[in-house]
This record gives sequence, C-alpha cells and structure tokens, in this order.
Amino acid sequence: MSLRYRTLGRTGIAVSEIGFGAWGIGGDAGGAVAYGPAERGESLDALHAALDRGITFYDTADFYGHGRSEELIGEAFGKRRAEVVIATKAGLLRDGAHYDFSPGYLRRSLEASLKRLRTDYVDLYQLHSPPPGAFDESTLAALESMRREGRIREIGLSARSPEEARGAIERHGFACVQVNFNLLDQRAPECGLFEIAERERTGMIVRTPLCFGFLTGRYSAHDAFHERDHRRRWSAGQRERWAGATARFADVVAALPGQTPAQFALRYCLSYTCVSSAIPGMLAASHVEENAGAAALPPLGPAERARIAEIYSQSNFFVGR
Repeated sequence: MSLRYRTLGRTGIAVSEIGFGAWGIGGDAGGAVAYGPAERGESLDALHAALDRGITFYDTADFYGHGRSEELIGEAFGKRRAEVVIATKAGLLRDGAHYDFSPGYLRRSLEASLKRLRTDYVDLYQLHSPPPGAFDESTLAALESMRREGRIREIGLSARSPEEARGAIERHGFACVQVNFNLLDQRAPECGLFEIAERERTGMIVRTPLCFGFLTGRYSAHDAFHERDHRRRWSAGQRERWAGATARFADVVAALPGQTPAQFALRYCLSYTCVSSAIPGMLAASHVEENAGAAALPPLGPAERARIAEIYSQSNFFVGR
C-alpha cells in the first residue's frame, strides 16, 4: 500500500494526504481531556506504524496532553526528523478557555515545544483556535521573526470554525488553515472556504474527518465513555445523531464496495482537491492500518458527492443547528 502526497498549499511542503491527528495520544496527562488515558507503548506503536505506512504529516499542539503529545512525537521521531513533517500549535492555555497570542508567550511556547519534540524547528506553527480580535500585527510580526530565524518553516492558523478560517485568509493571508470537515459537518464548502482556499492556494488541513470516531460505525449513543473522554460531555441527543449517521450514507457506501465506513469518510474528505491532508486521530496501530487503507481508494465522483450533499442538506447532524 502506497500513500499519496499533496502540497500544503503554496508553502511547497509535501504532506501525506492521510495525516496523524495527535490530540488523542496526549491522553489525560496533567488533567487534560481528549479520549481518556492513552498508554505510552500503544501510542508509540501507532506513531511508528504510521511512518512505516508512509504517513509523514503529524499534527499536534502544546495543549494536547499538556505537552505529552509533543513528547511522544519527539520520542518516536527524534532520530528520523528528516522523514516527517511536524505541525504544532500554541496560544490556547491549559484551561481550554483562555488564550495568549502575545509575542513573548508564543516565543516561550515554541521553545518549549521544540524541546519536547527533540528538534530545532517545526514545519508548521499554528495559532490555536484564536477568537476574533485575540491577536494583532505584533503577533504576526513575531511569527515572521521566528520564521526568519529558522525556528519555523511556515505559519498557519487552526480555526474554531470554517467561517473564521475564511476571515483569517481574507484579512491576514495565512498560507495554511485547519478546520473541522467531515460527512456530518460540511460548513467549509458551504461558506465558501474551499473556494477561496483553491483561489489563494491556501493549505487546507481538515480535522475530525471521522467525527470523533462516530463515522467508523463502532460507537453508539449509549457507550460508556471514560470520564475524561470529551465525548462524554456531548449530550445524549448529539451522540445519538452522530452514532446513527453512518446509516444515512449506507446506500452510497454500498454502491462503492471494498471499503470500511472510516475509509469512506476519509475518501470523501480527500475528494476535494483543495484539501492538503485529512488528520484522523489514531490511538493504536490498528487505526493506522485502516485509515492508511483509504489511500488506495480513488476520489469520489461528482454523482457521489452530489448524493452526499443531498443527504446532508436533508439532515440535522448537530443539535440546535
């Protein structure tokens, strides 16, 4: 099985179209919340399996496991740094509710991330979920300074919503943005983000391509998630909508045999040419194996995508939407 690679927009950086979302491997270290505890050995096995399968893009943050995710990536790839593309983030504080995008804080955060990652540079440094008005030109100037110093290769923004990502491109010209996008959340193409990204050659990283695992078809609304698994915080109604969503696309999947629900979901995301990489969370080598298998599948055609858009328009996959 050979993965395919795409260019991260106009940055010129080549990334595997299936990337490794590293939130989950941070576990609940230091009181963090992701998918509950993550066992070190299993996480390292997943990271090694991913690179062995040709997955070269790893997306993390200092917030993930309060540094634990970065430490594991550093441990796994410290001696293979040239083989991987590492993206990390800063600015979201430990409580998950407050932010600091001041130049001094970002510089200190970068130095701490580099130490944990066991490297002297990161390929992509992203502002982590900034609300409107949370940063100004001094922030961007500081990032440019760090880029000139060779501490970062490119600057990006991980947005809270596709609408905010579009605004970030329009106002600040970010070369790369990260957003939620999956079968159950199609706001990115709806709001025109994909169109502007195509036009501006903006790198597009799509997170939650499996909708927190619900698009694998393996979870029900009544699963007893760990008390430190963020899915436990969603309402029962929301979990039920997500758990039942795969059935809504069953006819499309049935017409395209030879794939698992997860592979179909990833295939959908990668059918958009503006998408540089889809980054499902992977906690074990078995997740890597299945997700990497999506690389062997061709993109969905216009008819399939039109049918998916129709199903989405007739559904309400988010409570209160």
